[in-house]
Amino acid sequence: MKAYLDSSSFAKRLIDEAGSDKAEATCTAATALGLSVLCVPEIISALNRRRRERMLTPDEYASAKRRLLEDVRDADMINLTASVIGSSINILEASPVRALDALHIACALEWGADLFVSSDKRQLAAAKRAGLETKKV
Repeated sequence: MKAYLDSSSFAKRLIDEAGSDKAEATCTAATALGLSVLCVPEIISALNRRRRERMLTPDEYASAKRRLLEDVRDADMINLTASVIGSSINILEASPVRALDALHIACALEWGADLFVSSDKRQLAAAKRAGLETKKV
């Protein structure tokens, strides 16, 4: 199964929170993992925010960053191509989602994902409307 995880879902593998067990199980069961090129900067941004807010120690941040960079080496990274941008426009016109959420859905479509994973209800509804099988984590 080709599983595409949006950034917040993939981040659940690094930070223990609600849905972390489901995200980990999905990655373990997947035969291929797809991520957008947006994933790494989005997760680094979130980790830095948690560090600034003292929700993560500097050592916890360094550990999470190291694991992220190791984990993405095994993933298929989907680029923001003209086709992806065009698809995201269609998604934005059809569904009330944010731009980055639409780009993640468009990346999953471009890659041919069997499963789209997110914790965002609107994003999941838009992904389903776009023809993707979905899973909430």
